Amino acid sequence: MNVEHSAALVVGGASGLGEATARALHARGARVTIADLNEDKGSALAGELGERAAFMPADVTEPEQIEAAVAGAAQLPGGLRIAVNCAGIGWAERTASRHGAHQAQPFETVIAINLVGTFHVLRFAAVAMLANDPDANGERGVCVNTASIAAFDGQIGQLAYSASKGGVVGMTLPAARDLARHGIRVNTIAPGLFDTPLLAALPQEARDALGATIPFPPRLGRPEEYAQLACQIVENPMLNGETIRLDGALRMAPK
Repeated sequence: MNVEHSAALVVGGASGLGEATARALHARGARVTIADLNEDKGSALAGELGERAAFMPADVTEPEQIEAAVAGAAQLPGGLRIAVNCAGIGWAERTASRHGAHQAQPFETVIAINLVGTFHVLRFAAVAMLANDPDANGERGVCVNTASIAAFDGQIGQLAYSASKGGVVGMTLPAARDLARHGIRVNTIAPGLFDTPLLAALPQEARDALGATIPFPPRLGRPEEYAQLACQIVENPMLNGETIRLDGALRMAPK
């Protein structure tokens, strides 16, 4: 899929991995729609990028808002061709402790945003892509989801987060198989430790210590490196149904 002149939707695109992806796609000539809960940051980013960039408010737990964001992107010339979902949250709590059982509501909230929200973005984007004319390679669109290495190496306290990201990984292959006959590809990126707003609150010493646990390169991943892989997935037609770890060979310890 050629990024240049394609319409792209980046959900969770106002900050972190999503912001970097929106910037990378725009720099490669895409028409980018940024969808996010944070209207101030999203609008500011769209304004900074200027021509070929727009913002739409969207909460991934509200299907009608995602459908509206997809519809807005699909109205651009050529239809929606690229959908990247970076929206997600974390939660830390043990399955059981002396304080009692893991709370139900935080678990359900993480699942609703990280897993069900990804499902909403995927299903509505895929429907919009069905209406596209195939390109020279027979492609109508590419969907890129975001999991985490916690899907495979969940740490103590990551019950909810690991379950949600494991679900994203589990959806990838069947979704790719469902959509293959229509020329729509589905892939997932599973990042390791990245320098995102989630880690920004930590002291620099703690951030450096986390980075040093990565075999190579011994530092936190940069959002631009996630964005680079997202663009490469879009451009490589043989990448389909795949979950790609982007973690510098890190395998998380229990804690």
